[in-house]
Amino acid sequence: MFERIAVSATLISRKREYIADLILTAFLKKKKIVSMAAIKNIIFDLGGVLLNIDYHKTANAFKALGANDFDSFYSQTGANELFEMLETGNISEDDFYKAMKPHCQPGTTNEQMQTAWNAILLDFRMESLRFLSEKKEQYNLYLLSNTNSIHHTAFHEAFTRVTDLTNFDDYFKKSYYSHTMHRRKPYATTYEFVLQDAGIAAQETLFIDDSIVNIEGAKQTALQLHLLLQGERIEGLGL
Repeated sequence: MFERIAVSATLISRKREYIADLILTAFLKKKKIVSMAAIKNIIFDLGGVLLNIDYHKTANAFKALGANDFDSFYSQTGANELFEMLETGNISEDDFYKAMKPHCQPGTTNEQMQTAWNAILLDFRMESLRFLSEKKEQYNLYLLSNTNSIHHTAFHEAFTRVTDLTNFDDYFKKSYYSHTMHRRKPYATTYEFVLQDAGIAAQETLFIDDSIVNIEGAKQTALQLHLLLQGERIEGLGL
């Protein structure tokens, strides 16, 4: 039975990736160069834009704990109800671990699951962070990240270890984290909330994200959009 679940999870993951590839291909065919003349504000994603991440590391770490169906739970192209609840702050860390335990080997501890979950987080892009410092006087900078309390703690601790700064959020006029505002990308209401809360106009705002799913969601607003492709860096975009 567990093998059947694992096979089903793999098929779901492949379907998500296939759909995302189709959307990406269509997007790139119609991709337009954003004119920065009218841009006053820039909203940045975190993972894959300012912080290197690897979804496969977390998936493999959970599979090593026995969660062979992890690919159906969480990936760059989607999250199931449990992970959406975690990323919108609607369940506690303990409840998250409790929900994941039945998918793991007997005896798996919260600490092991925390390590597996944090395996997705790699290193900060230091040149990109320096670029943010340079652009703070030219644009109003914001952060919009799908994250959770576990990752939030981990990457803030990592940031203080590798920089002379104490607060990652100081790069931005305001940081919007999904688990604290109880909403996440790619839903249009999330982008609309940020625009209204920040008091900025969509037409004057550039949104940069590495996920085609999030870019597609933002198309429902008047935001200017840039899909950051693999190998691209924000400091090389001519902003």
